[in-house]
Amino acid sequence: MECSYCQKLKSYGYGDFIAETEYWVIFLAPNQSNLGTCVIALKRHYGKLSGLKPEEWSDFSKIVDRLEYALKKAFDVTMFNWGCLLNSFYLEDQPNPHLHWHFIPRYTHKVHFEGIVFEDPYFGYMRPRPVKNVSTKLRKKIIAKIKENLK
Repeated sequence: MECSYCQKLKSYGYGDFIAETEYWVIFLAPNQSNLGTCVIALKRHYGKLSGLKPEEWSDFSKIVDRLEYALKKAFDVTMFNWGCLLNSFYLEDQPNPHLHWHFIPRYTHKVHFEGIVFEDPYFGYMRPRPVKNVSTKLRKKIIAKIKENLK
């Protein structure tokens, strides 16, 4: 049985594909309460950090560099949070975790993009963010802006 991340990787997921490297694929996250939030998933099915190969770590470090640069340039991000959380997989009767990272841009200021205001009311804290669903059209514009600035 494949996990949902494997299925997204095979189809380059639900229209929210941003980029890929040899070992990772980058998607725009569903929740855009923090503008530019992404998910970076390992291309092979694997469920824990401790088994990453050196070349996967090396490739991931390049993604960190590229994404942070792109979002700083695109949206004037103040700083970034990175998280590797596999909690939701263990809510299932038969957990089938897939290693992925959450990339969360953080802002000390309001960001205006395409007529929408994005705020980070919990800057400096890791509290649950209110869900901000945006239209498909706006998601495409966010993706295009990120791609435009990837080095």
